[in-house]
Amino acid sequence: MHQRKSFWFPGNVDLTMSLYCGIACRRKSFWSYRLLSTYVTKSRYLFELKEDDDACKKAQQTGAFYLFHSLAPLLQKSEHQYQAPQHSLLELERLLAKFGQDTQRIEDSVLIGCSEQHEAWFALDLGLNSSSSINASLQKPEMETELKGSFMELRKALFQLNTKDASLLSTAQALLHWHDGHQFCSRSGQPTKKNMAGSKRVCPSNKIIYYPQMAPVVITLVSDGTRCLLARQSSFPKGMYSALAGFCDIGESLEEAVRREVAEEVGLEVERLQYSASQHWPFPNSSLMIACHATVKSGQTEIQVNLRELEAAGWFSHDEVATALRRNNPYTQQQNGTFWLPPKLAIAHQLIKEWVEKPNCSTLPA
Repeated sequence: MHQRKSFWFPGNVDLTMSLYCGIACRRKSFWSYRLLSTYVTKSRYLFELKEDDDACKKAQQTGAFYLFHSLAPLLQKSEHQYQAPQHSLLELERLLAKFGQDTQRIEDSVLIGCSEQHEAWFALDLGLNSSSSINASLQKPEMETELKGSFMELRKALFQLNTKDASLLSTAQALLHWHDGHQFCSRSGQPTKKNMAGSKRVCPSNKIIYYPQMAPVVITLVSDGTRCLLARQSSFPKGMYSALAGFCDIGESLEEAVRREVAEEVGLEVERLQYSASQHWPFPNSSLMIACHATVKSGQTEIQVNLRELEAAGWFSHDEVATALRRNNPYTQQQNGTFWLPPKLAIAHQLIKEWVEKPNCSTLPA
């Protein structure tokens, strides 16, 4: 039997291995490029910034900053929409210097995301005092004049922002709020120290690590097959109705929380439920809204409103809800007997719209 000398003759070993390694390396590089999508590289970059203070500080040099004052974001009016302006580190340093502030205040900023080109985005509140800052809060009117914008309550401006700014500012407000309320260790009482990215706080005395948290909330659109149930709390804007919502209790599953909330608030028993989607919601504290559809038992649709929880609740037909969804500006079109729904950015709106488009979507057993 003849041997293939290209494999066995010593003079060809190096050449053969070089060719093999070259092909293998090119394949590895190709597959690495294919596997590491833009989303993956962004996620890993953000992870690095959260874990490495030096890398995060370096990212601030070329990053962009969104400014807040007492948890209200700086916004500028653009036609019928608000925009959140970005500021470079150099612009921020000049601003602080102009108002007699130390640049150490920039260390109070929190990382809130990055672009596909890995430009890191941060948020800084100029109106909150913190344990890491020796400076008092800056005066709001003077800052607004200098920045040519207004610090507006996020709840009021949220639905007039584009999706990107709304998401970033919601994340920013939630993180800034959490850090403002967790400056001391619950075990030792000593001041905690945030890392550069603001992804955690550590107690220097006992090394306990605190991470920002969200409270799970179930928001449920109940249907009897042809109608959906909408309710309002006294704190809602006049005329607005929404789906039922409530915090999950410790020890509950998602399904148990839905069934309990529906029973508590309107006296109905859920027969079937189906998960829809989830959404971070920053008000009043950071919550994870878990949206579901639910169907009540046949023949058991009489509502018994819990007046300690709700102001009113009722069944609404498909046509009534579809008409409410079509109203362009419910704030200015309210009339006697007319109700309106949460704005498009809210997950309650998406849940209601989903039911209108697919009224028989609650098909899974509870």
